[in-house]
Amino acid sequence: MALTVYGIPTCGTVKKARKWLGDRDASYDWVDFRSQPPTNAQVEAWVGAFGAKAMKNTSSGAYRALPAEKKTWSDAEWTEHFAADPMLIKRPIIERDGTPIQVGFRGSDDEFVARLLS
Repeated sequence: MALTVYGIPTCGTVKKARKWLGDRDASYDWVDFRSQPPTNAQVEAWVGAFGAKAMKNTSSGAYRALPAEKKTWSDAEWTEHFAADPMLIKRPIIERDGTPIQVGFRGSDDEFVARLLS
């Protein structure tokens, strides 16, 4: 089982997820959105798995700077914007063996163990 964690190192939620994984000696690959932005194909897979609504980082300045029309954008339009500016994506994104399994890091310890470590 290979986990990959995508995000930015300064994000508090990413720090929480990485600490949680580290505390359990879970092996994972780290991808920094800033130095390695996701590809269009990756973003499409993530939107397909989670939906655009779950992926929106609504607390970011990048999100707030978007035009009001963002409220009516389709998943395809969001996919384009996520790919163009990964700061719009809620973090972290976690994949297992290339399959998206987690966006953000909210839930119980038991849920994380079941989803990420089983």
